[in-house]
Amino acid sequence: MSQEVIEFINAIKEPWQAEMSTRLREMVLQTLPDVQERIQYKKPHFLKNGKYAAVISTSKDAVSFTIFNPGVIEFPEAQFDGPPERKTIKLLSGQAVDYDQLASLLGQASASL
Repeated sequence: MSQEVIEFINAIKEPWQAEMSTRLREMVLQTLPDVQERIQYKKPHFLKNGKYAAVISTSKDAVSFTIFNPGVIEFPEAQFDGPPERKTIKLLSGQAVDYDQLASLLGQASASL
């Protein structure tokens, strides 16, 4: 566990973004127990075997969660966008988040890392 990542999330000004980022981080840690986490490019990054698995980023009105190495996994197109090497979901305040679905997608995408 990275104290740097914990401090980064605790410093997020919008309470809903901090809470969502905390939940996403916990989901990543549960899904990928051996993941390494660090702050890179001013955002929490999660690496498995030295390769990017996921990243959490915040903007003015959203929290984005990116899953790397999606391969041939079917991502819900209405929810995710991005190039073939990564898929991102943009989460808004008050939006219901299916953490189980995100964990499943992350686990599948990271299986070959």
